[in-house]
Amino acid sequence: MKIIECVPNFSEGRDTALIKEITDAMESVSGITLLDVDPGADTNRTVVTIVGDPKSVIESAFLGIKKGAELIDMCHHTGAHARMGATDVCPFVPISGTTMDDCVEYSKLLAKRVGEELKIPVFLYEFSATNNERVNLANIRSGEYEGMADKLKLPKWKPDYGPTKTHATAGVTAIGARNFLIAYNINLNTKDKKIATDIALDIREQGRNKRDKNGKFVRDENGIPIKVPGILKSCKAVGWYIDEYGLAQVSMNLTNFNETPPHIAFEESRNQARKRGVRVSGSELVGLIPLESMITAGKYYLNKQRRSTGIPVRDIIHIAVKSMGLDDLTPFDPNEKIIEYRIGKQFNTLASMTLHGFADELSSDSPAPGGGSVAALAGALGASLSSMVANLTFGKKKWDPLFKQMSQLAVNSQKVKDELIQLIDADTESFKLVMEAFKLPNKSKKQKKERDSAIDSAMKEATNIPFKTLQCCRNIMDLTLEAAKYGNPNSVSDAGVGGEMANSGARGAALNVRINLNDIDDELFCKKMENDTNTILIETDKLLLEIRETVESKLING
Repeated sequence: MKIIECVPNFSEGRDTALIKEITDAMESVSGITLLDVDPGADTNRTVVTIVGDPKSVIESAFLGIKKGAELIDMCHHTGAHARMGATDVCPFVPISGTTMDDCVEYSKLLAKRVGEELKIPVFLYEFSATNNERVNLANIRSGEYEGMADKLKLPKWKPDYGPTKTHATAGVTAIGARNFLIAYNINLNTKDKKIATDIALDIREQGRNKRDKNGKFVRDENGIPIKVPGILKSCKAVGWYIDEYGLAQVSMNLTNFNETPPHIAFEESRNQARKRGVRVSGSELVGLIPLESMITAGKYYLNKQRRSTGIPVRDIIHIAVKSMGLDDLTPFDPNEKIIEYRIGKQFNTLASMTLHGFADELSSDSPAPGGGSVAALAGALGASLSSMVANLTFGKKKWDPLFKQMSQLAVNSQKVKDELIQLIDADTESFKLVMEAFKLPNKSKKQKKERDSAIDSAMKEATNIPFKTLQCCRNIMDLTLEAAKYGNPNSVSDAGVGGEMANSGARGAALNVRINLNDIDDELFCKKMENDTNTILIETDKLLLEIRETVESKLING
């Protein structure tokens, strides 16, 4: 499924009723999900985030821009953030099943419609830009709303779409395609905007103007000030004072979080703040952030603390939140601020059920979920125990030599655990596809042929899923054996239970593989699957015996 994100920025952050009229218009389109509405009173700006299929997102964005043009009068707008229009900027971001090139085309479709129907001048920016000078939004926005009337008279600043004069009340809009942008603010324990600005000039990629020994700008042969590049790549930054919080902030746009992730921006801001005699008190995320970025940050701080990174994702996120002070100004709810979690809230999964709920669903008269999902669950529990034993082998000097080994064991266990949790639902979904294939019409020869092909394809996938579970459970046997041999001896019984669970998962998965093979006519596929399954089961049985012997030995001898 194609999913894109759109993040229009509206030049109103104080009138909540007006903002709701805009978002209501956007939400009137089916096929989109409103992920976030983030207003700022001092900036007088609201960042709205929606996701959905491209057609729906384009329509929703258009309705938001249209409503914004009706309600916002830029003639009376003031705020701390630079702006040039009622809808100041509207970027598209590829999320799933789409490319940057796709989003460029989507941005052009929207820009054309905004220009023609709403009579608002539109500039294409970032990946959609028609020339190098328009790639950077700051270049387009320079002069802001008040300077746009004169700017548009210049031939080189002719809009890409729409009229060549500023819309009287809605101003000018920039529409484009870009990478996922993280809007991130660093909080300082000062009200001095100058300090925040000074830090911003040192860290942002663009840097600051070079000065001579007399403090005057150094210029090139064309009279243009020479820049001293800043420390952080893919970082745009300004300093401002936020009266609402009573503090100054370094406000950043991290345009490529793989080059400069938030935690690196945070740490560099701390270094710069110390040089100026101030302290970073925390930080603030505006809008949403990718899960990957939060996990990377959490692991960064865990490594600094010499702690295991092989812990549940929620705990890694907690470390990231506390280390960067993301809850300094307002509570940080991962379910609301992490994009994957927000999208995921649309779906009900077996893995997200309570134990009671899963057991009740399992015990009903529905054939799915069934043994395949239970086998995956058993394996996941085995992996969890392996990770637990590894994470309990810390904290005492005698275990220091095992730190690296146990850390890796915990990480590997978590990885397999997460894969098996996904297989709980994948097994049930694959069974549903088989049932759908059997329901296909088969009256004509053509229909019968198509139905048989669909059934065969669905059955193979339904066999591959428990086979993946079997492979995962095989891997867990190695992990639990290592935990039993080298882990905290007080937890050796937990390692033993982990091995028993993993073996049960392997045996259960193998049963599901075999029963599905009965309905597949492809002899080569069936023979290979049968042989591979038997080979793995022989290995797991041997490993289980070794795990049992290791556990028994430690229980007896201590």
